[in-house]
Amino acid sequence: MVAVRRAIVPLLLAGALLLTGCSDDTPAAPAPAPVTTRTVTPAPTTVTPSPTPSSSSVSSVAPAPGKVVVLDPGHNGGNASHPAEINRLVPAGRGQTKPCNTTGTATNAGYPEHAFTFDVARRVGDVLAGKGIRVVYTRQDDTGVGPCVDRRAAIGNEANADAVVSIHADGSTAAGANGFHVAYSSPPLNAAQGAPSLRLAQVLRDTMRTGGFSTSNYIGGNGLSARSDLGGLNLSTRPAALVECGNMRNAAEAARMTSAEGRQGFAASIAAAIEAYLAS
Repeated sequence: MVAVRRAIVPLLLAGALLLTGCSDDTPAAPAPAPVTTRTVTPAPTTVTPSPTPSSSSVSSVAPAPGKVVVLDPGHNGGNASHPAEINRLVPAGRGQTKPCNTTGTATNAGYPEHAFTFDVARRVGDVLAGKGIRVVYTRQDDTGVGPCVDRRAAIGNEANADAVVSIHADGSTAAGANGFHVAYSSPPLNAAQGAPSLRLAQVLRDTMRTGGFSTSNYIGGNGLSARSDLGGLNLSTRPAALVECGNMRNAAEAARMTSAEGRQGFAASIAAAIEAYLAS
């Protein structure tokens, strides 16, 4: 997703090509001869509610029954072992093509971004479902391949989502790099990418700060990052934003991301932001 995530974090799997990067903005290694993609095309899924976290970052906004939220946990656990599939070029908006997907980054100790994003997304979904909001995921497990970035955008469009939130983490090796930021498509390609997406990004930024998370000190400005190169945002016709929860290569942030309590904190803030956006 973010330029700094081009820092390569090898993920070595038996018999697999080493791939790198976070989100859909990091070039993957050259692909072998084209093969048929096994990207996952999940059907809309309503999650089973679980108790709302007690974190103070969860707001008391009114429930939004009838609303639809698409949660897009970045990457997937099987990507690294299927290089041909995830290196296949797909439309990425603005006349661009990009690799179907990437492997994502990891902490220095090896905790992968794809596992972090999947766990946080499920926690967010549990909170939202408990408020009567229908939750759709772009992937149903953490062992599959893809979906490609264009398919992820299509899932949000087809669900007629009131909000689409993509969840990621960064992998910068710059000294002292830390903090979260929220990306949105700019310049907008349609009405949904204009004021609605910017508002969603701002609410996510504000609510995460209220929840105790610091904005990035190395990318974007004041916690926001206008992007024209992210396929999942470019191809969306629904209000969409992408949250880089923090830098997995920073020791303090890595410790937070690898703990269940830390991931619940991220989820509570993201869920509270989505609730606030839907109520606004």
